[in-house]
Amino acid sequence: MAEDRPQIYLITPPAFDAAEFAPKLASVLDAHEVACIRLALASRDEYEIGRAADALREVSHARDVALVIETHLGLVERHGLDGVHFTDGARQIRAARKALGTDAIVGSHCGASRHEGMNAGEAGADYVCFGPVGETTLGTGARAEHDLFQWWSEMIEVPVVAEGALSETLIAEFAPVTDWFALGEEVWREDDPAAALGRFIAAMG
Repeated sequence: MAEDRPQIYLITPPAFDAAEFAPKLASVLDAHEVACIRLALASRDEYEIGRAADALREVSHARDVALVIETHLGLVERHGLDGVHFTDGARQIRAARKALGTDAIVGSHCGASRHEGMNAGEAGADYVCFGPVGETTLGTGARAEHDLFQWWSEMIEVPVVAEGALSETLIAEFAPVTDWFALGEEVWREDDPAAALGRFIAAMG
């Protein structure tokens, strides 16, 4: 992967069987260079989440890919994960950094708010996610526009991640102004996730 190309950040589906998903993830990681994976299960079952974390940790760490978990700070150290991703801006960044130390990855989704992103960066986030980038009826529907990423990439050193309702056209448009693309259902809904990810990577130019 070219050095000036954005890196890939994979988001798991919100529900999956760990035994079935782990080999699928492995095949994608073997086909493409991925910087980080986010375990983003919707489940509130601690056992289910823990089982998934263990399975995906084996796959990702065997390939030197970082694995972070969405929201569940208390499971990071218990399952040997690399960090945590929050979905509520800057609110929990400082506490997470204090709990996990300086080596852990701590990131957060900040919607389309420049102010929230700056607060997260100042609180010690390793990266800030903005999105959705594409059109969606989920959430408020407020999109993170190109000019937000343009401004951030010129003014702020904290890496920025483009996430949500991405298409090959949007990938091409946003590639010059983002550090990472976070792809989830855009990849996993396809019959061949590795091929789908390949098309997104190719679209970066």
